[in-house]
Order: sequence, then C-alpha cells, then structure tokens
Amino acid sequence: MPEEEEIERNLGVQPLVEVMFRHGLKPQDLVEASTEQLTHKMVARACKGRRLTPKAKAKVGAALSAAAGEVVRASDLFNY
Repeated sequence: MPEEEEIERNLGVQPLVEVMFRHGLKPQDLVEASTEQLTHKMVARACKGRRLTPKAKAKVGAALSAAAGEVVRASDLFNY
C-alpha cells in the first residue's frame, strides 16, 4: 500500500522546470523574486512533481512571473 501512495504523490518533472530553463532561472531566483513566503523546499517539491496546495502553486507561479518578467499562469506550470 505505501508504494501506491508514493506513485500518486510523485508526478514526475513538471513543465515548470522547462519554463525555468528557458528563462535561465534557478530556484534561488524564484525565492528572491517572491513577495510571499516562498521557500527553496517549495520550489524543489514543485519541480519534482510533488503535489502542492493550490496556494503554494500560486506562489510559485507568481514568483516565476516576477522573475521571468512575463505573466505565467500556475496552470501552465503543473500537469496535475
């Protein structure tokens, strides 16, 4: 049973990683650009495909938009 739960939580590399790469951004850049309480751990979890709360996904999306200088919707960054 624990293996099934692990499969559901780990959703693989997310589109967020490709967008960050395209803009030359590192997780540190998102943390610095965030005006909210965004942590390195939240960004790492988002990139790995761990499920985030809608609020955490919005924080990551807002930070990426600020760091990239263009509007990026959170729904474009995650495939779940």
